[in-house]
Amino acid sequence: MRARWITIWLSGLLLACPSGDDEGGSTDSGTTTTASTGPAPATDTSTTAGSTGPADGTTGDDGSTGPATGSTGATAGSTGEASSDDGSTGGGAGLGEIMGDCGLIDAMELSSPSPFTFESSIDFRDLGFDYDRLTPEGQQVYDAGNLGGSSLHSEVIAFEVLARCEGAHLLATEGEIVYLDDMGTKTDILVEIDGLVVGVSVTRAVGFPFEDPYTVMQAESLITGKLEDILASTANVAPRDAWVKQILHVIAYADMHAQSIMTAYAGLPPEITADTILLVTVTNGNDAFIY
Repeated sequence: MRARWITIWLSGLLLACPSGDDEGGSTDSGTTTTASTGPAPATDTSTTAGSTGPADGTTGDDGSTGPATGSTGATAGSTGEASSDDGSTGGGAGLGEIMGDCGLIDAMELSSPSPFTFESSIDFRDLGFDYDRLTPEGQQVYDAGNLGGSSLHSEVIAFEVLARCEGAHLLATEGEIVYLDDMGTKTDILVEIDGLVVGVSVTRAVGFPFEDPYTVMQAESLITGKLEDILASTANVAPRDAWVKQILHVIAYADMHAQSIMTAYAGLPPEITADTILLVTVTNGNDAFIY
C-alpha cells in the first residue's frame, strides 16, 4: 500500500514538471524571432547600397549618407542644366571664347512686341582671326563679303556669336537679301533662330584713337542712326525675306564702350527702340582685325 502511494506521488511529480521539448520550443521561437529580424537589416543594407552605388560608386556605412550623396549629385546636375538654360556662359568651341548672355534669345523674345537687351564678350586671346576656326556658315559670311566698307570682320563675328550662342542658321548674306527698293536701306545678315526669320544689323562701337573715352553722346549718335536704319530696312524688305524682328548687334571695343551704349539706349524713346533686340558684345584679346 505504501509502495502504491509512493508510485502515485512520483507520477504526479513527473506530470507537474515542464517537459524538455517545451523549453526547446521556446528557444526555437526565440531563434525564429531573431531570424525574422535578421533579414530586415540585410534587406535595408542591400537597398542602401543600391541607392548609393549610382551616386558615387561606393557604399557608405551610414545608409542616410548614400541618398544624401545622391541628392548632391542631382543638385550638381541641376546646377549644370540651369547654367546651360540661362546661358550665363557658353558658346561652344570656335574662334574666341564667348562669355555672358548666351542662349537667351528664342521665340519668346523674337515674337514679343517689346525690345530686349543682352550683353556678352568674346576673347580672341593671342590668336586673332583664324578662318579655319569659324563655323561653316561663318565662313560663308566671310566668303560672300559685304556691300562695301571695312565691316566684314565685325559682321562675321556678329554671326559667330549668334550661331554659337543662339543656334542661329544663315539664311542669306548681305547681298542676297531681297528688298522692295534695291537702292533703299538694307540690313547685314538674315538668319533663323528658333524657327523664326530674323534680320541682323551690325555696327562697331569704337572711337579714334581706340583708347580714347567713348562718351554716351557718341554712343547715342551711333545707335540712334542704326535703329532708324532698322526701321527703314524692315519696311523695305521683300515679303520673301521678311523677318519677325531685327537684332542690332553692337561689337564694342571695350567695356567702357559697351557701358556707354547701354546708357544711351536706356534714354531712347520707344518709337526708336521699337521691338528691336540690342545685343552688345565686347571684344577682348587680339581683336585688331575687327577695328
